[in-house]
Amino acid sequence: MPLPICGAFVFNFIIDRNKKNCHDIWHIHIKFCKLKFNLAKTFRKENPHLHKIGNIMKLNPTTEQFVLHWGEMGNKWGVNRTVAQIHALLYLVGKPMNAEEICDTLGVARSNVSNSIKELQGLNLVQTTHIMGDRRDYFITGTDVWELAKTVIEERYRRELAPTVTFLDELMQSPEFQQENEEVQQRIKDTHQFVDTLTSWATEMLKLSTSTLSKILKLGASVQKLLK
Repeated sequence: MPLPICGAFVFNFIIDRNKKNCHDIWHIHIKFCKLKFNLAKTFRKENPHLHKIGNIMKLNPTTEQFVLHWGEMGNKWGVNRTVAQIHALLYLVGKPMNAEEICDTLGVARSNVSNSIKELQGLNLVQTTHIMGDRRDYFITGTDVWELAKTVIEERYRRELAPTVTFLDELMQSPEFQQENEEVQQRIKDTHQFVDTLTSWATEMLKLSTSTLSKILKLGASVQKLLK
């Protein structure tokens, strides 16, 4: 085959081959775009409270305001701000999240998230779970606000009120107590009676179902009529 004809044949072969490659690449690109669109659609459907900017999950405005406010309220209740924010986030999301997702969403350090989760687990407000095929730990919390409130009361009773009742019992039985003047003794006895009554009432209330407890609390001032 003459050289010019051979060159033309090779050139046409290369052109045809490139056209085929371009065509294949274009189809791959279209499929990739469709896949990306479907993944984004699925993400929005499963996570209505979040949206993505790049690879970072961002909270929607209402969710963000709730989480930030809960963090501020946590500070006033004597709870670390990040602890309160993480619990609010898990409560609103209503699905398991791993530590990396929590870090990215709230913009806090991994060490801070780890310590906060440990504290929430100590309060029995967050549990660890796992997802098939993923070795990471995921974290969830309850979505029933009444049950969460009961859990908080139970834990605060265990940590604060129960030790106080025990302390006052021991104090009143000590020899030193008998040496105090009557006014001091009476005030300590009054304090013991108040705390003991409060804890007994709280214990009984926590035994009730959520629906019953809700009805009792909604009675409000009308409870007075039942006592007359």
